[in-house]
Amino acid sequence: MKKWAFLAGVCLTGLYAMSAGAQDAGSAEESRRFTAERVFDIEYATSPQISPDASKIVYVRHSMDQLNDRDRGDLWIIDVASGEQRPLVTGGASASSPTWSPDGTKLLYSTASTDGKPELRLHYLDTGQSFSLAQLEYGAGGAKWSPDGSKIAFSMFVKGDKPSFATPPSQREGAEWSEPVRVFDDLTFRFDGQGYLEEGTTHTFVLSADGGSPRQVTKGDADLGGPVWLDNDTLLVTGNTAEDADLDPIESEIYAVELSDLSMRALTSRDGPDFGPVVSPDGETIAFRGHDDNLKAYEQANLYLMAADGSNVREVAADFDREIGAIQWAPDGRSLYSAIENAGDMDLFQITTRGDTSVAVSGLGGTSIGRPYAGADFSVSKTRNPVIAYTAGSADAPAEVAVAGRGVNARTLTSLNSDVLPYLDMARVEEVKVSSSADGREIEAWVALPHGFEADGSYPMILEIHGGPFSMYGPFFASEIQRYAAEGYVTVWANPRGSTGYGEEFAQLIDKNYPSADHDDLMSVVDEMVARNYVDPKRLFITGGSGGGVLTAWAVGKTDRFAAAATIKPVINWFTMALAGDIAPFVWRHWIREDPWENPQAYFDLSPISLVGNVTTPTLVMVGEEDWRTPTWEAEQFYTALKLQGVDTALIRIPGSPHYIAGRPSRLIAKTDNIMGWFAKYDPAKQDEADKE
Repeated sequence: MKKWAFLAGVCLTGLYAMSAGAQDAGSAEESRRFTAERVFDIEYATSPQISPDASKIVYVRHSMDQLNDRDRGDLWIIDVASGEQRPLVTGGASASSPTWSPDGTKLLYSTASTDGKPELRLHYLDTGQSFSLAQLEYGAGGAKWSPDGSKIAFSMFVKGDKPSFATPPSQREGAEWSEPVRVFDDLTFRFDGQGYLEEGTTHTFVLSADGGSPRQVTKGDADLGGPVWLDNDTLLVTGNTAEDADLDPIESEIYAVELSDLSMRALTSRDGPDFGPVVSPDGETIAFRGHDDNLKAYEQANLYLMAADGSNVREVAADFDREIGAIQWAPDGRSLYSAIENAGDMDLFQITTRGDTSVAVSGLGGTSIGRPYAGADFSVSKTRNPVIAYTAGSADAPAEVAVAGRGVNARTLTSLNSDVLPYLDMARVEEVKVSSSADGREIEAWVALPHGFEADGSYPMILEIHGGPFSMYGPFFASEIQRYAAEGYVTVWANPRGSTGYGEEFAQLIDKNYPSADHDDLMSVVDEMVARNYVDPKRLFITGGSGGGVLTAWAVGKTDRFAAAATIKPVINWFTMALAGDIAPFVWRHWIREDPWENPQAYFDLSPISLVGNVTTPTLVMVGEEDWRTPTWEAEQFYTALKLQGVDTALIRIPGSPHYIAGRPSRLIAKTDNIMGWFAKYDPAKQDEADKE
C-alpha cells in the first residue's frame, strides 16, 4: 500500500522542542542540527536521461518551493566529458519526464502551462527555444518518440458519459440549486491521489513532432496506455479488455496497434499481468515483464522475450530470484539492463538474452526523500559501448546524477546538497543483521546514530516500519530519519519477512499471514538495540506508515514494551478495507482470498482491531483527509476504540493529503515533528525531568 493545518483536536506542534537532544535556539549546536526547516533546503535528482551519443545527460533537478510548499522540478543538462552542468528549462511551471529525440537534437518534456493546463513541450538544443506541442485537457503519460522521430505517442484520459437515471428540470436564471447528484456504476469509483473518479478511460494518442492535434488510436471501455513503438507504424499498448476487468485488477495483456487502420491484436494471452514492453534495437524482439496469476498477495515480475509478432515467448533468467524492475535494452540487443532491489541495495543488473545475470552498477537509489525506501532511475546510451546515467543514493545524501560504462570515467556528476549537508551534524548509519526469534531467519536492518552517540544505554529509540508491506528499506538518505536523529533519537528500520529484495519465498512468508511473524522479526531487531546498549529499554517508541501503520497497531496489541506509539495511515479492519478502500478488489481477490460476508473471521483475525482490547500504550493516530488507499475511517476506528477503553490517544487528520503524506514539504515536517512531540510527552526521561523541577 505503497503511497498538514496540522492537527485536529490536540495541538502537539510545540512539543517537538522537548524531544531528546534539543539545543538552545541560536547556539552553534543548533545551527548544525537537521532542523525542521532544513527539509526546504534539500535538493535531489530524478530521471537522468543520457543522450543517444552519450555526450550529455538531462535530468530533473528537484527543489523545495518554500513559498508555495511544493516539490518542483527544473531540467538541467550535464556535459558528460567535463561534468559541467547548467540550467536548461527553469523558472516556469514544474517540468518532468525529459525524453531525447532519436537524433539527440531535441528534448520532449511535460509541464503545466501558466493557466494550469498540462502541456507536452519540445526544446531545441541548438537554439534553446521551447514550444508547446499540444495543450491538453488532461495530463499526458509515458510520451515516446517514434523511431524516425516524426511522431510522439502518449496516453491520456478520455472523458466518458456519466451514468444517469433521471434528467433534472431546468434551473431558472439566477437560481442557486444544489450540486447535481453524482452516479457511479464502476467497482472502483475513487482512487488515492485522484479522489472520486470522472467517468472515462485512458487511451493512447499519436501527435506529430511538429505539433498539431493529437489523434486517438485506441478506443473502447478498457484502459489502453503505456505506448511503445514497435516500428514507425505500429504501437504496443497495455491494458485489460476482459469483461470482468474490475474484478481482476492485476490482469493485463500487450497489444499491437496498426496506425494505418487502428486494428489491434493481442500479443500475450495468459492469466496474469504482462506489461512494460521494450523493443530490441533491431525491432525483432520484444522484452516484457509479468507473471502467472497464482492469486498470491505478492508475486515477482519475471522477464520474458517474444518475437515481434508475439510468437516464441520464453522466460529469461528463470532462476534469478529477484523482482525484475524497469528494463532497457543494451545497444547490441544481446542483453538488457534492470534496476533491481537486492537485499537492501539497489543494483543495476545486466541480463543476457541467454539468462546470465551480473551486476553492472551498484549504489543506485536516493529518489525517496522522506523515508529510506529503495528507488532509482537510469538510462542507457545508444553507443556501441553503452554509457549509463543513473541516480546514485547513499545514507549521506539524496539522489545525485552519476555515470558509468566503458570508455567513461565512472563518477558522480552532481553534488546538489554540498551547500547544506556537509555543515550539519548528520546521523551515522550502521547495518545490523539479527536472527528472528520466530524461526532464526536473518533479518537485515539499519540504525541511525545521533551525532556524538555513545553506547551508554541512555538514548531513546524509534522503530520506523516500512509500508507495503511488499517493499524494501535500505541505507538511503531520509529526511524523517535525520530529523529523529537531530532530536537525539536512535532510529532503527528493518526489512522483516514480506519485504521485497530477498527473493519471492521471503516475501510470500506473509501471504494470508499478515501481520504474523513479521512482528517477531521487528521485535528481534529491538532486542538487538537493547542488547548492544544503544538504547534505554524504558525509552522505546514505535511508528510506521501504511503497512508499517498496520504493524505498529498490531505491535501495541501484542506488547506493552513501548512507551508510546504513532500509527500512521494504517489498515485497522481488513473487512472495511476490502469493501471501501481504492484497492478493495485486490484485497478481496489476492490478499485475503475470501468473501468478507462469508468468512468475516478471516478478515478479523488479521486486523489490528482484533487486538485493541490489549492495548495500553499511548498511541497517536494520523491519516490524510483525502487518503483513499487506507481511508480515514480505518484510523478513526482505532482512535475511537482506544478512546472507549481509556487509552491515551490523539487523532491527527491532515487536510488535503492523500496517502502520500510527505508529498508537500510542510506535511513531511508536520508528520515527523508531531510524532516526536507525542513521544516526548510519554518519554520517561522527560517525565522524570519534569518531576524534578
